[in-house]
Amino acid sequence: MGDDAAFRAGEAILLIDLRRGKRHLVTLRAGQAFHSDRGFIPHETFIGAPEGVVAVTTRGARYLALRPTLAEYVLEMPRGAQIIYPKDLATIALFADAGPGQTIVEAGIGSGALTLVLLRLVGPTGRVVSYEVREEFARRAQRNIEARLGAGVPLTVRLQDIYQGIEEREVDRVILDLPEPWRMVEPAAQALRAGGLFCAYVPTIPQSQRVHEALAAHPAFALAETFETLLRPWNIAGLSVRPAHRMVAHTGFLTLARRVQPAAGGSPGPAPPDVSPEDVEPATGDPGPEAV
Repeated sequence: MGDDAAFRAGEAILLIDLRRGKRHLVTLRAGQAFHSDRGFIPHETFIGAPEGVVAVTTRGARYLALRPTLAEYVLEMPRGAQIIYPKDLATIALFADAGPGQTIVEAGIGSGALTLVLLRLVGPTGRVVSYEVREEFARRAQRNIEARLGAGVPLTVRLQDIYQGIEEREVDRVILDLPEPWRMVEPAAQALRAGGLFCAYVPTIPQSQRVHEALAAHPAFALAETFETLLRPWNIAGLSVRPAHRMVAHTGFLTLARRVQPAAGGSPGPAPPDVSPEDVEPATGDPGPEAV
């Protein structure tokens, strides 16, 4: 096994109580120890050990040591602001089509969960610009980012109110975790390149409706859509196969739209009229000659 597989001093590892399932994010430091109500383990037990090792506390509790996935890291890392949950981070990453070499503007940085995902996606040739008005949030997020990705990532943090405008131009994506993203529709239209993508994440449907309608009415945006992502785990243990009693259900709504030429944007037209039950012909079982 190569040296890169061994845990190193200074890196964050995930310790999982094999009896209770409780998880702890621990940064390894020589001379320190991990403490819990189930005893302690010196950090030297893990430094130099291979990933996947099991260590025993002074009270006999067994802990599995792994490098955290990004989803695990964002759930366990220090935070002040509420994070975007991994299910929504994954959805944003795919539907906002974040990728290598892009320039992405985001607001606000919060604890850095979304920023971590975006930085990993854009890679060293891309750039993430994060607007955040709260300096303490920006500092905490930068610590979380550096602990996970190291120093020198392509991140610019602007300690300013994005509602006052976006400085960047010809950016690929504008991704917002803000209370009033509808106020950013016009600034985003000015900042995005043609074909770029606008994405807003909000917790309530009235907020979603307002930003969706603002995008649909703007001549520089098209294809506005709003949806949410639900994640339901399952319990599989012998004959007990059922949905888990708890799930991460509603967390937020995503609204996305594409930056287009003015003649192609705006609302696609009035919604089709409502159809009453009397207007619908009953099914006969015969699909007809035009059915596929």
